[in-house]
Amino acid sequence: MTLSVQFLSLLAMIGTGITAGAFMDMIHTMVMNVGKKSFIRKHAILIEIIGWTIVGCATFYILFLVRDGAWRMYDPFAQISGILLYMSYFYKPFRLFGRIIFVLVVKPILFFVNVITSVIRLVFHLIKRILTLLVHPFVKLFKKLTKNTFRKKKK
Repeated sequence: MTLSVQFLSLLAMIGTGITAGAFMDMIHTMVMNVGKKSFIRKHAILIEIIGWTIVGCATFYILFLVRDGAWRMYDPFAQISGILLYMSYFYKPFRLFGRIIFVLVVKPILFFVNVITSVIRLVFHLIKRILTLLVHPFVKLFKKLTKNTFRKKKK
């Protein structure tokens, strides 16, 4: 293996460390920003384990692309240094980018989903009210006609 390939693989491992730090920070932020009784908060440990598993699989995939899956002794150190780089330098830009994506993409999608849900609920509510209004006279008439039908007759 040439020196340039080793340097490329070192940079790839540092990059996977930065990506792993960003991904795990995203999971941690998501868990901390949901309600205390939500499903996500209750299963935070399982979600984090799944996250670390995904990070490990992605790292091995990168290793497979760069070096045909050959693992070197400096790979964990490169990944840890990538995570530390994320925590010290890339933390704020990634968070800013995440907020921008949330405001520009996720919030409008949630808004449209809420609008569509509200319209569907309103339509069902109106249909229910109209049916209730149409059926109400018949229900009253039925109650008047059957009022004494099921009573026991006194002797």
